[in-house]
Parts: sequence; structure tokens; C-alpha cells
Amino acid sequence: MVRRALIALIATAGLIAPAVPAAAAAPDEALLQDKLDAVHEAGMPGAFAEVREGKKTLRLTTGVSDVTTGEPVRDGLRHRVGSISKTFLATTVLQLSGERRLDLDAPIGRYLPRLVPAEVGRRVTLRTLLNHTSGIGDYDTELIKTADDIVALCETTYSPEQLARIGLAAEPTPAGVYSYSNTNYVLAGLIVQKVTGHSYQSEITKRVLRPLGLRDTYFEGADPLIRGPHMHAYVPWYEGELRDFTACNMSWAWAAGEIVSTARDLNVFYRALLTGKLLKPSLLAQMQTTTGEDGYGLGLYYVDLPCGRVWGHDGGTIGHVTVSWHSADGRRQVTYAQSMSFYQTSPTEPHPIDVAVSDFLVTALCDDQVATLRTTSYVEPFRTR
Repeated sequence: MVRRALIALIATAGLIAPAVPAAAAAPDEALLQDKLDAVHEAGMPGAFAEVREGKKTLRLTTGVSDVTTGEPVRDGLRHRVGSISKTFLATTVLQLSGERRLDLDAPIGRYLPRLVPAEVGRRVTLRTLLNHTSGIGDYDTELIKTADDIVALCETTYSPEQLARIGLAAEPTPAGVYSYSNTNYVLAGLIVQKVTGHSYQSEITKRVLRPLGLRDTYFEGADPLIRGPHMHAYVPWYEGELRDFTACNMSWAWAAGEIVSTARDLNVFYRALLTGKLLKPSLLAQMQTTTGEDGYGLGLYYVDLPCGRVWGHDGGTIGHVTVSWHSADGRRQVTYAQSMSFYQTSPTEPHPIDVAVSDFLVTALCDDQVATLRTTSYVEPFRTR
């Protein structure tokens, strides 16, 4: 997960939240533009972000959308947001729970008896799917083992049942212990479809996208092309060339990460979520109940920064990475997107891009409370999700 690298960078820089969080000042556009430009200067082809403080909004861009044509990044681009899709799905599941149409603590074998092995069906609940404590293996670690597998992934159409079976057959992890697995959210998506009789996409559209007016957010599925203006998606390939994975069949991500969105739409979504417009207080409290020290709740996690705790999610696909973090009251927000993944080269040192991204994100949320980031310890590289 991208979060692991960012938290590690923040922690090694000594940027841990104080006992009494200080209020952040209004965002400094010139400072933030310098910080975002530093991401490009560190080697990222292109990036954009939207930073919000109350009614004030800053939209920032850097670099190029297409390294071949040199077209600059511009505001309002659509982007594959990967595992940020999980917050949308978890919100829908919690709404259904509030309507008593499903039970978060019921064994998942009640809903998917023909798909899930009997022992797993009895032991695993929907809640443990959403907080990644089910012990079910992650299908994407089975699908991506070599560089050639990345190419094959983008050229293959998978059904959600195929993805679920691959994950269920993968090496399990200890039950009750946090272990991130995309299989969990594929199963959750299938459960939504079982209890509603509709696709999980139509349920999210009805319950979240349409009420909030998120017109630039949609489900990509097997269509390999992103609709509307967007950055290209790059992966460093052999001998340092950038390989373009903009055309990629996203059926491999399904309910775990197939959404395309914009920085604006994500900020609108998370502000609505955190201010109670999508969930009743008791349901939002369940979403924000985390598992141990990992900080992961139900499709939502927290990070402690110098100015206090922020909530959100990150996501990565092949070439696109997105981070969306927000103050607990939804007032201060940042959504950041970049056009390259799998760029780390050292097993012992963080990449300069990762340091620059962390610096930008923390500055966007905390302003002048943040000193220049300095890290010396190993940081696990961003992992595509």
C-alpha cells in the first residue's frame, strides 16, 4: 500500500502528531506549487492535486501528461484511483447494513455459499473483509509476479468470480490480523450484488455518485481506455525507458479498484462522508473503528500528522497512483495523483519521488508546521493496489 511508504517517511522525519493538534493556516499556493514541482523534478512525469480549506480551493499541476508530445498536465483530469474505490464500496455496504439488508457480523457463507469454501464461509464475516482481517490471500500477488505479468494483466478480462477463486486459493494469512487483500473487496462486491439484485456499480452510483453529483467518476471495467482527458500511465521498463500502460483492461481490479475519478470528485466525496452526509453517526463510527496499530477501519484509514489525524485512502494501478487525505471534520483536504508507478530501484533507501510526495502531502495539510522531510531509514516502496 502507498500508505505504508508515506507513513514511514513521515515517522522517520519525526513528524508525529502532537498531543494537541494545532490548527492549520490557509494553504500557501506558492509554497505548494514549489513542493509539487519538486515531485516532477525528482523524476515523476506528471502530477496534479486539489487542496481545499473550507471554501478555498487550490488546483495545482506539474510536468507533462504525455512524455511523447510534451502536453502539460492541466486541471480536471480523470485518473485511475485504484483502491480508493474501497471507500466507495465500504460506504455502500454500511448503508445496506443500516437498512438491515445485510449483517456485517454474519458469516460470508450465508451470502456466497457456492463460491466460498465452507470453513472460510463459517469463519469470515463481512466486517473482517472490510477491515482486512479475514486471513484470505490477495489475488493480485498471484497475478503479478514478473514484469511480463503486468503486460498480460492489462490484456486479460477477468470475472469477479475468477479473482475471488484465485485469492481464496492463495496462501492465507493469520485470521484476525490485519493483512491487506484485494480479494476481500471482490467478495464484498459480490455480496452487495447478491443482497440487492443489482450490480455493485449501480448501487454505488445510486447511493453515492448521483446524490453527490460526481459526474467525472465512473467504473472502467474491461474498457482499456480512460474516457475524457487524462494523464498517460507509465512504468519504467528495461534500460530505463518508460512503457506506456494507459491502455489497460481494469477488470482485474473490479470492486477492489476499478474506479476512475478526479481530484475534485474525490474531495467532494470524502467531505460528504466525513461530515455525515452519506452515513449516520453510528455507521461512520464503525467505519472509523480501526484494527490495532495499522489504522485501517472499514475501507478508510487514518494517518497522524503534525497538525492532527487525517482520514482517507490511497490507490495505485499500473502507472497511476492517487492519495486522498482529509482532516476529521472534512474541512482541510488534499487529493494528489501521479502518472508513474513501480519506479523504486533501491531495496534500502526511499526514492526521491516518495520523499517529495510525502513533503507535498504533509505541507498541503499542515502548512508551516512542517519542517523539511529528512529520512535515513528504509521505506517500503509504494505498492500498486
